[in-house]
Amino acid sequence: MRALSSLGLAAVLVTACARPGTGLEPIGVSADGTQFVRGESGARFTPWGFNHDHDEAGRLLEDYWQEEWPTVVEDFAEMRALGANVVRIHLQIARFLTSADTLDPESLGRLADLVALAESTGLYLDLTGLGCYHKADVPAWYDALAEAERWNAQAVFWRGVASVCAGSPAVFCYDLMNEPILPGAGAPETDWLAGAFAGKHFSQRIALDLGARTREQVAEAWVGQMVAAIREHDPQHLITVGVIPWALAFPGARPIFYATPVAEKLDFVSVHFYPETGQVDAALAALAVYDLGKPLVIEETFPLRCGIEDFAAFVERARPIAHGWIGFYWGSTREQCAAQETLRGALMASWLDYFRAKTAAMSGR
Repeated sequence: MRALSSLGLAAVLVTACARPGTGLEPIGVSADGTQFVRGESGARFTPWGFNHDHDEAGRLLEDYWQEEWPTVVEDFAEMRALGANVVRIHLQIARFLTSADTLDPESLGRLADLVALAESTGLYLDLTGLGCYHKADVPAWYDALAEAERWNAQAVFWRGVASVCAGSPAVFCYDLMNEPILPGAGAPETDWLAGAFAGKHFSQRIALDLGARTREQVAEAWVGQMVAAIREHDPQHLITVGVIPWALAFPGARPIFYATPVAEKLDFVSVHFYPETGQVDAALAALAVYDLGKPLVIEETFPLRCGIEDFAAFVERARPIAHGWIGFYWGSTREQCAAQETLRGALMASWLDYFRAKTAAMSGR
């Protein structure tokens, strides 16, 4: 298929996802700014679902969504059956840009299919963008861009995604980037990506050198440019940034992406928490740093560093502050996980048991 320039995209895809009668209501923020509400009925909405960032083998969604689409359909049905109402999808920039200003129509078309699938399944999408999780897949031309050109390319990505998704009620939000980070005030950084975890680079820098700017100034400028790109095509859907809770590692640390005036451009707070055994109080104290008068979603959470009892205590005790929780689902059912007879399989089976049991207790769904 021939590539599409960013200028020609809107005319082709702006109505691709405008399908009435889906049964999903657009999600917004209440008039007092404190919770999520369904746009037509005004009923409270509590995001409760899964990160579907890779499959059991570690493949990213775009690694197989063209050739193995029935697997994606099956996974969405399984997540819905477990009680999820939100699925967080991680989109890789290299799959959507063929150059700094050219979008790949095949990936945009499959994204439109994904939105239609979400509508038919009754699931909302948290669309997280700009992923560079597999370093080997990041194009050399992208890494070679200077900061301003890199930001421009990222804006092209978001214009494309927003053009596809603007008309769909199945979009819960756009998450501008997973765990963006900033350089310190010392020597400039040389790599856009931070260190790997389990073979994937989940964090990346939005600048290599602060120059004469503060970190807050860089964050505000970057968020402003990405938000403006989305708003060119989508004035409605919510926008957020999923961040690392530095207050957990460094007590007293303050949010950068949710500091004024950066946070004024974002509709709600997204933060990632993995509570540790015996450290639930510390996790809750760090979470309170992000209680800033906006809805707050714990956008990544999982009993990775604690047992299910401590994890359940964290979720329950966070309810006065948090307005949503998103765990993980990697394409294997509870029964398939248990049949693996491995520590990982047992952990996932226990987590899915918890998720299914907790679903009935979540209010406002």
